[in-house]
Order: sequence, then C-alpha cells, then structure tokens
Amino acid sequence: MLEQFLHYDEQLLIYLNNLGSLRYDAFWLLVTRIWFWIPLYLFITILFFKALSYPKFYVAILGYLLSFGISFGLAQWIKVAVGRLRPSHYTKISEQIRVLHDATHFSFVSGHSATSMAIVVYVVCWFTHKNKWIFLLFLWPLLFAYSRIYVGVHYPLDILVGYFLGAIVGVAVFYGIKYLISQNKPSTTQ
Repeated sequence: MLEQFLHYDEQLLIYLNNLGSLRYDAFWLLVTRIWFWIPLYLFITILFFKALSYPKFYVAILGYLLSFGISFGLAQWIKVAVGRLRPSHYTKISEQIRVLHDATHFSFVSGHSATSMAIVVYVVCWFTHKNKWIFLLFLWPLLFAYSRIYVGVHYPLDILVGYFLGAIVGVAVFYGIKYLISQNKPSTTQ
C-alpha cells in the first residue's frame, strides 16, 4: 500500500513538473529562492510594528522567528530520520522530470513548505480579525512550494506534509506567545 501511494506521489510529481516550459523557468527559479521573499518578510515585520505596541511587538516578532526556527529544525530532523532521496537525485525519476535546481540533503519533508506555512499561519492567527486581506498571505507558501516541484527537488507529498507540520508549528507558537503575553499583563486588581 505504501509503495502504491509513493508511486502516485511520483506520478503526480512527473505530471506537475512537466507542465513547466522554458518560458517560465526563470520565474520559478526566482520564486524558489529564499532571498526573493525578503520584501514579504519586511512587510510582515511592518505589519506587526504598526499593529502592536512596544512590548507586544517584540514578543510577536520572537514568535515569528520561533515559527521559522522550530519548523526549520523539525523539517531538517525529519529529513535525516526518513532519508528520502530528492527526485533530482533519484535516477528513475530524474530522467522523467525537468531538474532546474540542484538541492542537497534529503527531500521529505519540504523545509520551504514547512517554514513558509508556519510563518503564514502564525501571522494569520495574529491578524485574522484586523485585516480581511491577510489570507492572501497563503499565496506565498503555495507559490513557494510549487516552485520546489517545478524545479524538480520535491515530491508533492513532501510539500503536503511540510504544510501540515508548518501549520501545527504556527498555531502552537501563536498560542504559546499569546499565553506569554497574557501572563505578563499588569494586574487590574489592587
């Protein structure tokens, strides 16, 4: 059963990856780079700065960084524990896909998917009631993750499990930070 599931995962990768064309390669190679998203990271920081007062701002930014760090660390640990080769390093698959980027280490789970989803879920938890457009941030992990399939370094399952891991981390960090903030409120009783 697991072999059949992994076969479907490989077939979906081959299909999605082969939707690409030379015309769009430069775009997806840009999107897959972490530094391409620096303006978004700055935008999120500004969002927190404008919405939160002095002490809350720093605690919220700490949560933002924790969301990234925890999801990144867990993704790296899972990659080593599982040891799934990237499609670009698996001859049976690499001969059937377009490999545009040579990534190192293992494939499962996608660190790009986990970290981007953790950050977005964390930010959306903060701003759901303050900004109706905040859900547009979910476009980031979608684009980021598809770029990893497009350039031939992740299977769809790597992406989906990365999303799940990131969402759990983002929610957990949000509630942990909210708890810390609630514990540090000045007492209203005399």
